[in-house]
Amino acid sequence: MTTGRSGAEQQRALLLRALRAGEPGRLHLHFDAAVIDRYRSASGARLLRTRTVGRVAFAGSWSVDVGIVEDAGEVHLPVQDLIDRVPEREWAHWVEHLVTPAVSENFVAMRTTAAACIDDGETEPWT
Repeated sequence: MTTGRSGAEQQRALLLRALRAGEPGRLHLHFDAAVIDRYRSASGARLLRTRTVGRVAFAGSWSVDVGIVEDAGEVHLPVQDLIDRVPEREWAHWVEHLVTPAVSENFVAMRTTAAACIDDGETEPWT
């Protein structure tokens, strides 16, 4: 079932819903599809998929559903699903496969380091 809207339109709508609800856990993280490889031979793992949706499941333990972006070799899922459905012992593995957009390294350092002071020059007009 599709909505008839582009992926970009769907992502914008998802962002607006998450913002309005004050629920950032609805936002999706993207991972290299190789994140799934770990579970291919894991004892008790069951991997299921269609062309666009997949599941990693361990009977009686945990399971998580992911979207599949085949052309990009990526999977994605809501942050809250990663927290609620993937055991904490697996988080580092998923983080290793995180697909990250380009960012301002200085801004990220400012937001993640207590009392960080970044001096990268004089202020300049935003043109």
